[in-house]
This record gives sequence, C-alpha cells and structure tokens, in this order.
Amino acid sequence: LVIISLTMSAVLVFFIVPLTILFFIYLSNIMLLIYQRNGEVKADPLSDVWDGARKTIASFWDIYARIWHGYELHGVENLPEGPGILVYYHGAIPIDYLYFLSRLFLWKKRLCLSVADNFVFRLPGLKLLLEVTGVMPGTREECLIALKNGYLVSVSPGGVREALFSDESYQLMWGNRKGFAQVALDAKVPIIPMYTQNVREGYRMFKERRFFRQLYESTRLPLTPPYGGLPVKFRTYIGEPIPYDPNITTEELVEKVSNFLFSFQTKTAVQALISKHQTIPGSIWKALLERFDKRRK
Repeated sequence: LVIISLTMSAVLVFFIVPLTILFFIYLSNIMLLIYQRNGEVKADPLSDVWDGARKTIASFWDIYARIWHGYELHGVENLPEGPGILVYYHGAIPIDYLYFLSRLFLWKKRLCLSVADNFVFRLPGLKLLLEVTGVMPGTREECLIALKNGYLVSVSPGGVREALFSDESYQLMWGNRKGFAQVALDAKVPIIPMYTQNVREGYRMFKERRFFRQLYESTRLPLTPPYGGLPVKFRTYIGEPIPYDPNITTEELVEKVSNFLFSFQTKTAVQALISKHQTIPGSIWKALLERFDKRRK
C-alpha cells in the first residue's frame, strides 16, 4: 500500500505542475482584465499604457522562475538594440520562453513579439493576454511590420512538432521551414539563436510516439499530455547574432539554395548552443544537481 501510495503521489505531482502552470497563465489573463476594467484602458495592446500590468505579470513569473527552476538568463548583451529575429529550441512546455520574456521586460523594459501556432489563438479566455504580450500568428507581413517598427520577433521553427516529438537528445525538428530566414533577409535584420539548458528535463512527453504522431498529423492539435515539473536548473543562453549580409541580392533571396543555406546556418547556431551547454542525452538527476552548482555558466 505504501508503494502504491508513493507511486500515485509521484504520478499526480508529474501532472499537477503542468496544470498549475496553465492555471497561472489564466490567472495572468484575469489580472489583465481587472487592470483593463479598473483603469478603463482602451489603448493598443502593444502600447506602453499596459507596461504597469506587464511589469506585475513579469514579476510574478520571474519569482516563480527563480524559486522553481533557479532560472538564469545569459547573453542579453547579444540582443541588438534594434529589430532582430530570435530563433529558439521548443521544449515540451515552453515555460522557459515565458521566463525569458518576463526577465527581458524587467531588465530592459523590452517587449519581444512571439510567433505562435494557430491552435494557441483558439484557446478560450486568453485573447487579452496574447495581445498584450505580443503573441501573433506570424504571417510574413506581420513579422515584417513588427521588425520595421523596431521589435524583436521570436520564432521556434520546430514549433509544436518539436515540442511533442523531440526528446532528451535535443534533436531539432525544423523540417524544411525556412520562412524565418526569408523574413530576416527581407527585413535586413540579424538572427539570434537561443536555447534553454535542461528544458527537456523539466518537462517531457510520453515515449509512445507513433500513436500521438498520427494523432497530431491528423488534427494539428497538441493532444499529447506533458508531464514533469521537477525543479531542475534552467539557464537560457542567447547566442551571438548571425548578421544580415548586405551582399545578398534580391535575386539571391528567392533562390531555394540560398534560403536553405541561411536556414542551415541558423540551425547550426542553435545546435551549437545545445552542444555547448547541454549534457546529451539529458539527465533529470544531473539537471536537479545543477540547482546547487554555482560554477557552471
């Protein structure tokens, strides 16, 4: 009975933490609705009128990040003062990315717009939160406008597929997605690689891939339940930017090979960050011990 009880408790904990994160996300949206109603705010969701609410929400998530994951952010100096495209590895639950957004806003008072999968915009009750935090579907036109207006724009080329089907080997699952590279070339902005150490040890997906893969391909919905939530060490690393090459002509921009090479260069940069900062395959035990290791940066 004791063994059964402990097993059940462990199972519950592994699912409770992801559900708690979902609860806190909805709580953040409720806080924004209260802020909007009390202040009768009708301004553009991206305007600085919302900065007070953004700071409150960012502070909440930053405290959570510090307590639960001992979160650290390195390489902020690599972000350009102007626009750029951040390309990052997508964990099973992108909570590390939420931590990054929060700390970036607290440190630099800077908003990074985020490209998200279409299913995110079908989630009920999150409309205001998505708007105020700059989450967008990420069409080419939207990204170009955002970059023209001086924003950082982030994208995970692997997206939901990488979240669901990558594992502790940290394999990038970008396929032939090169749209972000074309946008970077069109907007003449740098691409900045980003990666969070131990993100797969914090939260994982079930190993039975075939069934869930078929389910995802037929519905395009992330129906695979994540589990985990262990307080492993999270460190987000922002790599050196890959600069725009002014020698690339308009004709070269439309060439498939040129686009592929640019995409491959970025993929290599992200993979290099993973190779430098991540033990492969990932180990939950080592990731937990890193909470007490202050030397590794």
